[in-house]
Amino acid sequence: MIPRYSRKEMSSLWSDVARLRRWRDVELAALEGMVEHGIAPREALDDCLARAGDFTEADAARIEEIERTTKHDVIAFLTFMEERIGPSARWLHLGMTSSDVLDTSLGLVLRDAVDLILQGVGRAMAAVEKRAFEHKRTVMMGRSHGIHAEPITFGHKLAIWYDELRRAETRLLRAREVIAVGKISGAVGTFAHLPPAVEVFACKKLGLSPAPASSQIVQRDRHAEYFSALALLGASIEKFAVEIRHLQRTEVREAEEHFTAGQKGSSAMPHKRNPILSENLTGLARLLRGYAVSALEDVALWHERDISHSSVERVIGPDATIVADFMLHRFAGLMENLRVYPEQMQKNLELLGGVVNSQRLLLELARKGMDRQAAYVIVQRNAMRMYEQGVSFRQALAEDQDLLKVMTSKEIEDCFSTGYHTRHMDDIFQRVFGRSE
Repeated sequence: MIPRYSRKEMSSLWSDVARLRRWRDVELAALEGMVEHGIAPREALDDCLARAGDFTEADAARIEEIERTTKHDVIAFLTFMEERIGPSARWLHLGMTSSDVLDTSLGLVLRDAVDLILQGVGRAMAAVEKRAFEHKRTVMMGRSHGIHAEPITFGHKLAIWYDELRRAETRLLRAREVIAVGKISGAVGTFAHLPPAVEVFACKKLGLSPAPASSQIVQRDRHAEYFSALALLGASIEKFAVEIRHLQRTEVREAEEHFTAGQKGSSAMPHKRNPILSENLTGLARLLRGYAVSALEDVALWHERDISHSSVERVIGPDATIVADFMLHRFAGLMENLRVYPEQMQKNLELLGGVVNSQRLLLELARKGMDRQAAYVIVQRNAMRMYEQGVSFRQALAEDQDLLKVMTSKEIEDCFSTGYHTRHMDDIFQRVFGRSE
C-alpha cells in the first residue's frame, strides 16, 4: 500500500526485514521442537540460536541476490542461513516444506495485524460512544429514501454505529482465532518426516494453534474469513462516511468534517469545504471488498496445493490490513473532531411544517375508533396540502372538519410533541452501552 494510506505501526509488520525475522523464528521454533523430541542435537540448536542473529536491510538484499539465482525465496533464505550459521544450519528445515515456513509466518503476521486493527476499532468505538452521549438529546430529522420520516436524535444514530462497530469487533476476534494457526506437517501434510509433536511444540512457542489437519498448506477458507471480516468492517465505515457526506451537503449541513486552519477545499473555488475524509473512506472500502473477493478465489486450489494463491496473498495481505488500519484511525479522528450543528437540525426538522408527525395523527384517530384507511385519507390529504399548496400541516388540520369531529384542537396540538418520538432514548442507550447516562 502506498505511504499516503499507511500507518507505520502496521506497514512495518510487512517489511522484508520483519518477514525474514518471522521465517527465522518459525525455523528455530521447529528445530527446538525437534530437539525436544530427540530428532536433532541440542548443540545444533544452540549454535543456530547463537548465530542466526537479527536481520537487517543488508541481509534482505543478500537474500534477494541469492533468490535471483534460486528463483525460490525460501531456498534463498535457507542458503543465507547456511552462510551465516555454518554446518549446524543443516538441521534447519529438516523434514519441512516451504509452506510450513510461509503459512506459519503468515499466521503470525495476520494475527499481529488484526491485533493492531482491534486497537483501531477500540479507538473508533470510544469516539462514537463519546459523541453519542454528547448528542443523546440532540433531535434531528430521521430520513428514509432520503426523505423526511420522523424525528430521531443524533445520539441515536451514533448508538446504532457503535453497535455495528461492536459486531465488527466480534467478527475480528473470531477472525483472529481462525487465522492464528500454523503447520509443520510436511510436503502434503502427512507428518511423514516429522511427528505431530514437533508441530504442536513449535506452534505453542510461536503463540499459534496447530491446524488440526493440513495439506501442504493451511486451508484458505481461514484466510477468506479473515479478509471478509476486514471487508465487512470497511463496509460499515463506508456506511458511516456516506451518512456524514449526506449530512454535510449544503442543503442539509447538520454535521461537518473539521476544517483545519490553512486547509483548502478547491483550487478554483475558495469557498469550498468538502467532506474529503468521508469520501476517502468510501473509496478505501471498495479496496477492502475487492481483497475479500480475491481471498475467496484462493480457497479452491489444485489437490494438496498449487501456488495460484501466493501472488494474491503477497498483495492483499499487506494492503488489506494496512488499509483497514488506516481507515479506522481516519474515521476515529473524523468522529473526534466532527462538527455538529443542532440549530440546523432543528431548522430542518421544522422544514415541512410538522408533517413528520403524520403517523402520530393516524394512530390517534385509530385509537378513537376510526377505520385505519379512512384515517389515512384524512391525514394524507392534509399533509399533501403542505407539499402542493404550501399550507402548514397544523393549519390544514385545524381547517379539516372531518378531523375536528373526532379530535379536539388540543389533542391535535399534542401530536406535535417532539418528546413523544425520543422518549425511549434511555432504553436504547441502556441496550447499546449498558448505561443511559
